[in-house]
Amino acid sequence: MALDMGAKRVGVALSDEMCWTAGGLTVLERTPNRKFMVSLKELIEQHGVTRLLLGLPRRMDGTMGPEAEAVMELAEKFREELGVEVVTWDERLSTVAVERVLIEADMSRKKRKLVRDKVAAVYILQGYLDYLSSIPPEKR
Repeated sequence: MALDMGAKRVGVALSDEMCWTAGGLTVLERTPNRKFMVSLKELIEQHGVTRLLLGLPRRMDGTMGPEAEAVMELAEKFREELGVEVVTWDERLSTVAVERVLIEADMSRKKRKLVRDKVAAVYILQGYLDYLSSIPPEKR
């Protein structure tokens, strides 16, 4: 399962059992914080998730700014509270790429707003799955 952590909303994507393809699952409201954690835990249990992927918003030069540091803190909190492996994945330009695809699909601004976070989570997860497919299974 992958999360695209926004300030207000969190896009959620899930891979198939073979870890080949990513699909959009839902968008969770990030506040109030406790309700978000309960909803996330329910999704993890419902789908039998063992690894949670968090998009890490690095700066273009590869350094970590305040947003990336906040995601790293969340990763630690998720490890403690959710009981799953948590991995971060560079998400630079994911939102830009997703926005471009949605515009090319001639989607209205209103509709783009509704799906952007979920599609960004799919984009992040698919990049990670493609990476995993390039390394031997025993090193994953």
